[in-house]
Amino acid sequence: MTHAIVIDKVDDHQTVEQKTVSLPDLAEGDVSVKVAWSTLNYKDALAITGASPVVRSFPMVPGIDLSGIVLESRHAGFKKGDRVVLNGWGVGEKHWGGLADEARLKGDWLVKLPESISLRQAMAIGTAGYTAMLCVLALEANGVTPEKGEVVVTGAAGGVGSVATALLAAKGYHVAAVTGRPEEEDYLRSLGASSIINREELSGKARALNKERWAGAVDVVGGNVLANVISMISYGGCVAACGLAGGMDLPTSVAPFILRGVTLAGVDSVMRPTSERIEAWDRLATDLDMEKLESMTKEVAFKDVIAIAPDFLAGKVRGRIVVPVDPSLN
Repeated sequence: MTHAIVIDKVDDHQTVEQKTVSLPDLAEGDVSVKVAWSTLNYKDALAITGASPVVRSFPMVPGIDLSGIVLESRHAGFKKGDRVVLNGWGVGEKHWGGLADEARLKGDWLVKLPESISLRQAMAIGTAGYTAMLCVLALEANGVTPEKGEVVVTGAAGGVGSVATALLAAKGYHVAAVTGRPEEEDYLRSLGASSIINREELSGKARALNKERWAGAVDVVGGNVLANVISMISYGGCVAACGLAGGMDLPTSVAPFILRGVTLAGVDSVMRPTSERIEAWDRLATDLDMEKLESMTKEVAFKDVIAIAPDFLAGKVRGRIVVPVDPSLN
């Protein structure tokens, strides 16, 4: 039995509640994990509110992230007592997720947590921070160095954007932070942003090419914002695209790609190979300022998760949210 947040559906009506349930066949796996911390992401908010058909089968425990201690393992790579982290792999969508006391998972989905990162910090990072690191790695792989010029981060006050801003600034990049919430300027500058751009500047219809402005970009928005960003990337630059908060459309042209050699690097975090996940977590352990991570993190009690989920969809959440499940395990 486990205490969990459970989403269910009867006919066309979705319900969500906290209750005690037994782990069903859907939660099959070769590793059992005692959950210490989980988190609340945009995708979790979509699932809990039913605003988007994220959940593939019912009943479902949401939570695409978790950190915890291995209770039992039949997987060669893990043993009882290992500290582990999980991000993605369809957990919280088609396999019971992290907003529960215990999770039964495939060992191939897990990563051993670097010693320098606590279980709480792992969830303060979460999928958002891990995705941000993947974006930084994509920029580096495509030759975007601090000497090449400023890098722009869209949705900078959100989870991915906050961590990306902090990571890039720590590596010596000048970061232009784009936000629709001008009241967050002090927060973004505290993370290392060197300039603040109002999202409205990039929300209109994009031209095929605009004046070259940035060497690279991390984009979580999509839509017109991404199209405008692409049109302003300098010759040979790269855009790491990982989100669609502003829509799935991309109203752009081939001009930036064939005339300026711009690279649009898609960044997926859900199905990323294990070796690349380990690389990202190892880099987070060395590159991320944990004091800045703490400054962007808010703790929300397990009992309040359902109530706060709509705030994500309303754009009211800054940075990262962590959910204590059994914080004594830290």
